[in-house]
Amino acid sequence: MNSVQEHRSKAPSTVSCQIITVSDTRTIETDTSGALMKALLEAHGYHVADYRIVKDEYEDIRQLLHQSSINPNIEAVLLTGGTGIAPRDTTFEAVRSLLGKELPGFGEIFRYLSFTEDIGSAAILSRAIAGTISSTAVFSMPGSKGAVKLAMERIILPELRHVMREIYK
Repeated sequence: MNSVQEHRSKAPSTVSCQIITVSDTRTIETDTSGALMKALLEAHGYHVADYRIVKDEYEDIRQLLHQSSINPNIEAVLLTGGTGIAPRDTTFEAVRSLLGKELPGFGEIFRYLSFTEDIGSAAILSRAIAGTISSTAVFSMPGSKGAVKLAMERIILPELRHVMREIYK
């Protein structure tokens, strides 16, 4: 057994997650990306402790993320939306400002997969980011259903338990 397999075998069986959709226009009824994230998490044995929509306002995102990181019932926060380069896109800045440790591989692999499997050179416009705030894992991805599906299925779902095992060591 290699070390990655060993780590995965000692990882927690579930993780309590919060979903945050960053959008000025989406509602619970129209948030197909947040709904997809919730369905994927639950189908893979993760617990969705909270699901919120927040406006794309830097301070609102930061405040909610900070509150989540000190909530003992939330172990991982998954954000969707606001990661582009439009003037209203502030998720990347808000998330990055709070990270204690960044996981640059998440954004790198997400953009690589987006480039090779999905959207080609437009992948450079994504500012997907991940890391930790204290003992809370944070993953921030674009707001499209395709981006959520790609990030969740190819990166987050296979590694979230492993990430939590490393945080809790």
